[in-house]
Amino acid sequence: MTRPYTVLVLCTGNSCRSQMAEVLLNHELAGQVRALSAGTHPQPRVADGAVAALKAAGLTTDGLYPKDIDAVMNEDIDLVVTVCDNAREACPVFPKPIPAIHLPFHDPHGEPIESFLAVRDDIRTRLVAAVCERLGLRAVAGSK
Repeated sequence: MTRPYTVLVLCTGNSCRSQMAEVLLNHELAGQVRALSAGTHPQPRVADGAVAALKAAGLTTDGLYPKDIDAVMNEDIDLVVTVCDNAREACPVFPKPIPAIHLPFHDPHGEPIESFLAVRDDIRTRLVAAVCERLGLRAVAGSK
C-alpha cells in the first residue's frame, strides 16, 4: 500500500458521532487509515460530551471542528461511512463512485456523559471492525 486508505465519516451535524469516529479510526488504524469527518449540516462546535469521552479514553481532541461535506469533496476518498440515517439519506454524489457503508449510532446530545462514553465504545467496537472488514485491515492500536 502506497498511502493509507482515506475514510470519510459522515453525519448530520459533525459534532459528536462522526468526530468520535474520526479520532477512533485514526487511533485504532494508525498508518493504515486517514479518517476524516464531515456533516451535511455542521454544527458550530464539537459537542463537549464527545470531547470529554475522547479525552477519558486518553485520545487527543486537538484540532477537531465541524466541517461541511464540501470541505472534503475533493479528497481521494476510499470509503464513506454514514453514522446517522439523515446523513445516509442526504449523502452527496461524489465526483467518482465511492463504496459506502451505513452504521447508525445513538445520538447522545443532551444526555449525560455516560451516554457519550457508551456511544464512543460502540463506535470503537462496531465501526473499527466494519472498516477493517471492508478494507481488509487489522486494528493495531488499543483494540480489544
